[in-house]
Amino acid sequence: MSEPQTAVPIGVTVNGEDHEFPVPVTMSQLLEQLSLPTKGIAVAVDGAVFPRTRWDEPVRRGSEIEILTAVQGG
Repeated sequence: MSEPQTAVPIGVTVNGEDHEFPVPVTMSQLLEQLSLPTKGIAVAVDGAVFPRTRWDEPVRRGSEIEILTAVQGG
């Protein structure tokens, strides 16, 4: 019989800051929990674009996430 697994916090880096979540989170949940916008942004995970179509997938432990916001200017 296998032993029950204990929840291990998920540690990720978002825009250079370390964050820890008590349970696995999706990208959508991560943005919500960090009070970040979900519109007008681009997300990169480990240096690769992470399309919005994948935001319901769990974020992997140790991921380096960059959240980029669109700005107007000239």
